[in-house]
Amino acid sequence: MDEFMQAAIDEARRGLEQGGVPIGSVLVHRGRIIGRGHNQRQQRGSVVLHGEMDALENAGRQPASVYRDSVIYTTLSPCSMCSGAILLYGIPRVVIGENRTFMGAEAHLRQHGVTLDVLDNAECRELMDAFIASHPDVWNEDIGK
Repeated sequence: MDEFMQAAIDEARRGLEQGGVPIGSVLVHRGRIIGRGHNQRQQRGSVVLHGEMDALENAGRQPASVYRDSVIYTTLSPCSMCSGAILLYGIPRVVIGENRTFMGAEAHLRQHGVTLDVLDNAECRELMDAFIASHPDVWNEDIGK
C-alpha cells in the first residue's frame, strides 16, 4: 500500500483510539508529509475539524504555490466543506481511501479540475463500517442527518 494512504489510515486509527470518527488525512508536498490530521469533532467539540481540515490546519500557513503542488490523501470521500477547502487552496489531486460508506462532493471537485484517485481500500471501508454500526448517532450527527 502507498505510504501516504497508510499514514492517513494511521491517523484514522489514532482518531478512533481517542473516541472519534475514524477518518484520517495527510497533505503531501513533493513526496513529503507536511500536515497530518484526523476527525476531531468528538475529541475537541469542533464543528470543522474533519480529517482533511485537521491536516490542513496542522500543515500551517503555506504559500499558494505549495498547495498547488500538493496531494491530499484522505481515508473517506471529502464532504462539501473539505472539498471547498481543497478548491480554495488549489490542491490539484485527492487520493481517497473509499467512497462506499459516504460519497462526498467528488463530482464538484472533478468539475473544477481536481484529479481524484479512489482506491476502494478495504481497511478504510472496514473502519467506517464498524464505526457506523457501533456509533450511528455520532455518524449521523457528523453528516447532518
